Amino acid sequence: MSLFQPHNSEFQQNPYPAFEALRVDGPAFWDEASSMWYFLNHADVDGLLRERRLGREPLGGLPAAAESAFEMLNQHSMFDMEPPDHTRLKTLVHKVFTPRRVESLRAQIAAECERLLDAAAAAGGMEALADYAAPLPVAVIAELLGVPAADRHKLRPWSAAIVAMYELAPSAAVAAAAETASAEFSEYLRALSRARQKTPGDDLISALAQVQEEGARLSEDELIATCVLLLNAGHEATTNAFGNGLWALLRHPEQLADLRREPGRLPEAIEEMLRWDTPLQLFRRWVRTEVEIQGIRLAVGQQVGLLFGAANRDPAVFAQPEAFDIRRGPTPHLAFGAGIHYCLGAPLARLELQLSFAALLRRFPTMRLAGAEPAYAPRFVIRGLEELRVEF
Repeated sequence: MSLFQPHNSEFQQNPYPAFEALRVDGPAFWDEASSMWYFLNHADVDGLLRERRLGREPLGGLPAAAESAFEMLNQHSMFDMEPPDHTRLKTLVHKVFTPRRVESLRAQIAAECERLLDAAAAAGGMEALADYAAPLPVAVIAELLGVPAADRHKLRPWSAAIVAMYELAPSAAVAAAAETASAEFSEYLRALSRARQKTPGDDLISALAQVQEEGARLSEDELIATCVLLLNAGHEATTNAFGNGLWALLRHPEQLADLRREPGRLPEAIEEMLRWDTPLQLFRRWVRTEVEIQGIRLAVGQQVGLLFGAANRDPAVFAQPEAFDIRRGPTPHLAFGAGIHYCLGAPLARLELQLSFAALLRRFPTMRLAGAEPAYAPRFVIRGLEELRVEF
């Protein structure tokens, strides 16, 4: 039986021993069920992320959007584009989604952390994901985009339904839910962007609607897909990075105590959290030009799986990779990817994680796990806990 069983509940709870065992047999393995080569080692995953003979879309492009709202989002998203379209779109978005704009959110993020923790303090505890880690990035991105407060409750369900499609072999029910969410979210953003074109505000949707570079502008579909990407990636990745990281600290109380004594280590600790229990385990690419990697000939049209979780525990790069160590120092983890598709929202995610952990650790010095040990959600690609209850 294959060690790689992404639909198996035991594997989903802890895939890392299987990665370690698979690595013994070589840098890559073939999985018959998904008809893909999967690469395990840091150097190969990093190199293939940057390899221009592979792409996020197959040779000839993605399928036509037709009547599918979900495919429309993919077709117009920089996440799935290749140059020159990716270059054009990324240049336009970077003109408005700047480090200065991200840094300007610091006070708002800190205030939102305190508001959420006030409610947790009054209750004597919280479910750390639903009550803190998930609402925080949604509130921040909603404010960034300019989504009115009265509509923000719609964003998390839309995001969750859409990103469920990133799992291997999603069911028909998951696909139907993603299609409905994509259509509703797109319709909402289309109306909002048109309103902002007429009456611009100090928000990202207004800025994206106005931005241009040498006469080039975002199309309406590209603007919508960009906003959806920012919410989906920012919400899911940050929420799961926080939950996985907090659970890592709770499992290593001596390191949690060290972090309380030396809060200046928090940025370093967050990088270790991202490495040790990576929220995005798999990134897929298409072979566009035949290439040979580690003696494996990859044919045009094949899909290739890059295992971030395995790469981030590669013993060739990380000493004692199975150990969680907030004193590890600078770590070249691949949690945010690499190359031209490096995560657009990485600076915002890091800022949210630093501020949310800082506030939590400062306010609740006696925080501890409440109840039974948490379980990971029944999925593989997007790795995160079902819930994490703590008390103070």
